[in-house]
Amino acid sequence: MGIFDGFPIPPDKEYLRDELSRIDESWAAARFDSLPHVVRILTSKDREGEVQDLKEQSDVVEDVVDEVVHAYHGGFNKAIQNYSQILRLFSESTESIGVLKVDLAEAKKRLGTRNKQLHQLWYRSVTLRHIISLLDQIEGIAKVPARIEKLISEKQFYAAVQLHVQSALMLEREGLQTVGALQDVRSELTKLRGVLFYKVLEDLHAHLYNKGEYSSVASSMHEKDDEVPTTTAVAFVSNTSQPVSRRTRSVRGDGQFGSQGLVDGSYRLGSIDGGSSYDGHDEDGSLEPHDERLNGGDGKDVKLVSHQIPVWLLNSTPDEFVETIKKSDAPVHVKYLQTMVECLCLLHKVAAAGAVICQRLRPTIHEIITSKIKAHAEFINSSRSGIDKATRTGTSNLHFIKGQLESYQLPKQKRQNGIALAGTLLAVSPVSPVMAPTGKAQAAAKELLDSILDSVVRIFENHIVVGELIESKCSLQSDTNTPKSLLTDVNLDSEASQVTGGYSIGFSLTVLQSECQQFICEILRATPEAASADAAVQTARLASKVPTKEKRDGSEDGLTFAFRFTDATISVPNQGVDLIRQGWSRRAPNVLQEGYGSAAVLPEQGIYLAASVYRPVLQFTDRIASMLPKKYSQLGNDGLLTFVENFVKDHLLPTMFVDYRKGVQQAISSPAAFRPRANTSVSYAISVEKGRPVLQGLLAIDFLAKEVLGWAQAMPKFSADLVKYVQTFLERTYERCRTSYMEAVLEKQSYMLIGRHDIEKLMRHDPSSACLPNALGQSNVRNIASDAESVEVESELSELLLNLRPIKQENLIRDDNKLVLLASLSDSLEYVADSIERLVQGTPQTSNHVESGKPSHTRTSSSPTRDLASFADEYRKLAIDCLKVLRVEMQLETIFHLQEMTDREYLENQDAEEPDDFVISLTAQITRRDEEMVPFVAGVKRNYIFGGICSIAANASIKALANMKSTNLFGVQQICRNSIALEQALAAIPSIDSEVVRQRLDHVRTYYELLNMPFEALLAFIAEHEHLFTAAEYVNLLKVQVPGREIPPDAQDRVSEILSH
Repeated sequence: MGIFDGFPIPPDKEYLRDELSRIDESWAAARFDSLPHVVRILTSKDREGEVQDLKEQSDVVEDVVDEVVHAYHGGFNKAIQNYSQILRLFSESTESIGVLKVDLAEAKKRLGTRNKQLHQLWYRSVTLRHIISLLDQIEGIAKVPARIEKLISEKQFYAAVQLHVQSALMLEREGLQTVGALQDVRSELTKLRGVLFYKVLEDLHAHLYNKGEYSSVASSMHEKDDEVPTTTAVAFVSNTSQPVSRRTRSVRGDGQFGSQGLVDGSYRLGSIDGGSSYDGHDEDGSLEPHDERLNGGDGKDVKLVSHQIPVWLLNSTPDEFVETIKKSDAPVHVKYLQTMVECLCLLHKVAAAGAVICQRLRPTIHEIITSKIKAHAEFINSSRSGIDKATRTGTSNLHFIKGQLESYQLPKQKRQNGIALAGTLLAVSPVSPVMAPTGKAQAAAKELLDSILDSVVRIFENHIVVGELIESKCSLQSDTNTPKSLLTDVNLDSEASQVTGGYSIGFSLTVLQSECQQFICEILRATPEAASADAAVQTARLASKVPTKEKRDGSEDGLTFAFRFTDATISVPNQGVDLIRQGWSRRAPNVLQEGYGSAAVLPEQGIYLAASVYRPVLQFTDRIASMLPKKYSQLGNDGLLTFVENFVKDHLLPTMFVDYRKGVQQAISSPAAFRPRANTSVSYAISVEKGRPVLQGLLAIDFLAKEVLGWAQAMPKFSADLVKYVQTFLERTYERCRTSYMEAVLEKQSYMLIGRHDIEKLMRHDPSSACLPNALGQSNVRNIASDAESVEVESELSELLLNLRPIKQENLIRDDNKLVLLASLSDSLEYVADSIERLVQGTPQTSNHVESGKPSHTRTSSSPTRDLASFADEYRKLAIDCLKVLRVEMQLETIFHLQEMTDREYLENQDAEEPDDFVISLTAQITRRDEEMVPFVAGVKRNYIFGGICSIAANASIKALANMKSTNLFGVQQICRNSIALEQALAAIPSIDSEVVRQRLDHVRTYYELLNMPFEALLAFIAEHEHLFTAAEYVNLLKVQVPGREIPPDAQDRVSEILSH
């Protein structure tokens, strides 16, 4: 922008602005030098033109100046007029002040003559005003008791306390002490002090346990119905350096309400669910958000708190405390608790209130737990009101068993062989169905305990608020009464205990956890006194103390809650003692409380419910630890959780190990444990629910292992120990399975053969072994071998087996029941191995508490997972050995029957109508064993078991020719008839490929039919099918004497010559 851009040029003369822009800015420089311009004009060729340009620019500047003057002319005139008017007014004021000075001097002169008389009148007026004030005060004080009673009836306690304190101070003033008419007022105020204390304490007690009008639970109900005139309260999180639980509503601010010493928490909106919420209370005692209903469904973070004066302070006199409460963002119930504590401080009744709260703490908590259980029981009973009571009682156990069966997904129907599977499994478990890890008793106990502990947490939040407020009052008094130089040498613990009447956050936490422990002991049917003999002494010592700085981090401050101590008698100051006795002693706080009545809610009670107790207690401890102030942080590391963990470690785990070890022993030692049971008319089922005939012993072990791991999932900290239990049970079961396997195969040739390295290697490379289960983590997916390689492996294996001839019958497994046992054992072992692998996959490497988020509560590592996986491999290896024994056994059985071909001459006189007896016996045996194994083995495994018969029979039949001396046409037909019968028997097995069987046995028939060919035709066949048979097999054809067939002397040489080409 140019230096001339700011000039006020009218729109009709915009051309002047363009003209100004052409003028060089050097003309407007502060120190103008004209010499360069003169020299430029004198040296210019067109001097006249340059001069004319300067004149034109001068005219433009003069026009602009005219416009500027015209624009500012009116303003200049108005300013001049204003200044002249100011000068005129200033002159007039000067004259008026001079006149006023003269008048003041004259007035001073006149008043000086009557100074003494005026002073006497002033003193008399002051005296009269003082007398009138005293009379007004006396009249007002006389009405104070009635006003206080009215305020008490309206529950305006703070206003009543204010009025009482002010009136008491007024009565102590000089001038009123000698007024006899006020003696009755003094007496009434003394009585009202006790009444006020009792009323305030009663209201504070009700709100401590969420039973008051402004409690967190009641507030949410009132706010929902718009019954509270103050602004809706929402859940806040204390904005302090102290840790806060996820759902806490406690106040732990580091500021104070001025000299009043009241803690003022700085609150901000907070919600655990990502939105604004107010923790209300529903039927089961859990905290649920309500603000969506209060705010028209809007779940956004909207700050709803306004600085309105609460209802209970409407009649109070404004002071520092009222202003602080008015500006505080704390929830309604916290503000009310602050008000009640402030009332007690004004009445100097903190110690008496603390003593009464201590006396009433345990019986009140006991009553709350009991009433909550009763309400829960009534709710359950009302939900079953449509069912006849007698019928409910008679069938309750059946309902529980049904629920347990459904939770474990056990089959509801009986197995087809008539054995009740569900009953078999449930019989081996040491716990009833309702007490199982997912049983109804566990769910009911967890639900009930969650509800109780949630209520206790909310009560403890109130105790934290009150405890911190009282401690802050005590610290202020200590700071006021104790010199700073002596603070380090004073035992503040005992003094604080006396000032607060023994009440503290530590004491309330001790009693709350102790009462919760008693409730848990009732659930577990445990005797708490047996756990620790000196626990009561230890806790009595620590319960009434505030942890000192020196011992705050020490391990000796841990509490052992394995007791039920009786509340010690606490001395109460004399003031108000009679009223306390009248109001509270009727409830007998030190009377020994009986049980809680949890049996009305829980289907069963017992030690195994510790699994459902552990997680709620863990979450409870985490919430308590996050709520505690720093000076009490050590208390959160011990207590209820330590008791539960010690109980689990010292009582539950040993009991569980003994019970389940006994169940395992019974399951595997039962006569029916390894007895195959299935209906032979049904086919194999892939799942137990559909009838898979897993051996009862192994099925029971699988059930028990899953149940123990279910306990491990419920108690992650002890999962390593429980996994070790499972490993022990699986190891014993494996030994029992190995024993049953050895009883079936001991001293049998098939068992010895699968242990030979050469045969084991050939069987491993046999393509048919691809169907075997995956063992030792190796993949069974192999590269597809060529036909030549497959034939070579089969030939080598057949050669090894055929070289074992003659096979003796005593070396074979002749008992079909043992073969069925091996088949069933193999399938059952594979079932357990698969189940273990699923458990391994479902077992996390490290446990993470949901609930807690603390790694200190987890001990599970990856080593137990690897151990379980190794057990799965061991079980699967034994299952594979069973299948290998069955396959080799059927091959040896085939060789045993077919070896009779070498002892017989096939010189028949007539056409064969039936196969040989040994073939009939073999085929009948194959059919019978296949039918017996159908329910126990999958089709692909049966293919493996019986699939080796075809190749071994074909090779044995062909090699049998080498031992024959002569045969005829009918003999060849007999051999072919034998192969056809064997083909029909094998093809009848559904799992075997009949086409492969036909090709193999066609090969045998083709070989024997070559005996019927003349020599020349045989040579032609050999030339065309050079590789169909081996050279030795072709030569063996020439050695057999067949009637009507002439073999020249050089026959073998000619055959060798053909095969050599």
